Amino acid sequence: MRGACKILGLDPLYVAIEGRFVAFVPERDADRALDAMRSREVSTGAVRIGFVREDRAGLVTLRSCIGGNRVLDMLSAEQLSRIC
Repeated sequence: MRGACKILGLDPLYVAIEGRFVAFVPERDADRALDAMRSREVSTGAVRIGFVREDRAGLVTLRSCIGGNRVLDMLSAEQLSRIC
């Protein structure tokens, strides 16, 4: 996926990707949720990818692999369609 997006000049955060799951759970339940997901063969690689902060309501920021921050904007048009 990463390579195809790079070649086509697409941002993978805005391309429909099937087979992914994101769950928002209370902090106190995060480890239990991960344990439950990892107990199933299909989701043994489940990881925590972020957290919610009350002081940033409505704003989603991402930290890059080199430590920079990026605001994740809402889509202004339709999501790219799936090609199945």
